[in-house]
Amino acid sequence: MIEFADRINSMSKSAAVVRKLFGSMTDPEMISFGGGAPAKEVLPVEKVNEIASEVFTRDGRGVEALQYGPPVGITDLREAVIEHLLAPKNLNASTEEVMIVAGGLETMNLICELFINPGDVILVESPTFVHCVEIFEMFQAKCVGVMMDEDGMVIEDLERKIIEYKPKMLYTIPTFQNPTGKTLSTERRRAVAELGSKYDILVLEDDPYRELRYSGEDLPPIKAFDRTGNTVYANSFSKIFSPGSRLGFVYASKEIIDKLFDAKTATNSQTSGIAQVICAEFFKRGYFEENLALAKEIYRERRDALIACIDKYLPEGTKRVFPDGGLFTWVELPGEINTTELLEEAVKNKVAYVAGEGFFAGGEGLGKNCMRMSFGNVTPEQIEEGMKRLGKLINSKL
Repeated sequence: MIEFADRINSMSKSAAVVRKLFGSMTDPEMISFGGGAPAKEVLPVEKVNEIASEVFTRDGRGVEALQYGPPVGITDLREAVIEHLLAPKNLNASTEEVMIVAGGLETMNLICELFINPGDVILVESPTFVHCVEIFEMFQAKCVGVMMDEDGMVIEDLERKIIEYKPKMLYTIPTFQNPTGKTLSTERRRAVAELGSKYDILVLEDDPYRELRYSGEDLPPIKAFDRTGNTVYANSFSKIFSPGSRLGFVYASKEIIDKLFDAKTATNSQTSGIAQVICAEFFKRGYFEENLALAKEIYRERRDALIACIDKYLPEGTKRVFPDGGLFTWVELPGEINTTELLEEAVKNKVAYVAGEGFFAGGEGLGKNCMRMSFGNVTPEQIEEGMKRLGKLINSKL
């Protein structure tokens, strides 16, 4: 057998967590709180069908969609990003500072290609999005966790870790964080941007859930406080348009975008022109706002249903996060229940979640009694039935 590269061994633990996550999402009989998939009701099937039938003609945008295109992305989709997703957040970008990528995760790959050498330290929230840990470990970086409380990442611990580990980068999901659902306060967002500039480290702000707010006050991105170009803003169309389109975008200084151009051409040359044209038309025709309003209505109902069922069916002493938006809540069970071990029994009962310990980087030994639960792609009726099953199982272990 030909020997695999060292990077494959480096990412083996996080890859195993991600592999299980996708497994629970594809069983049609499973009531899955595991994946972060959007509700099928918000996928704009009819709008995409209309757009495709009208624009994919030889005299329309058919040739443009099917031909090679610019590595940075088509102009009108970048303009849509600036108008609909950046300007309302007081982010004043130019098209030269925005690149369209193949899904939100490609930004993480491209940024690592630009900045990360084997052995570099990347600071991450503790817990954090395991899929990005998988990417960072593929580049043979060392991930170090930063403590969180109810207001997100603890700034004092962040600065301590910066001084101690001298990291190349900080990766953060400040809004409706994955996996906890927590939101970083405005004061801490400002502090994160300032620390990035002070210590000259890259702050990679991943913000794919920002538009999905159901309660509370909208907060400025970390990038809004960036004065030196040290913060890179990454986002995705997966939750506001379609995960199957594999579209995302990155907003950064022109200097970084120029280097991302080179990394992009060395990776896949361009993002799908077909998906870009459809998505650009989706925004230009005014469908984005309409579809977002529908999504927020559906997700608000499902969030409230899941929180109510956690309180109703899980044992006394259970702690959970009430998220103001996004698709996730974080549950901490009482006692010595190991959610990794419990998951095997839960799956036999056709209910799934993601065990908590896999979200802690570097083998911290934390989160063994925790779980991430997603409410996006489960109906209120499924939530009720799934939590009944899960509650019965957990209570039998106490």
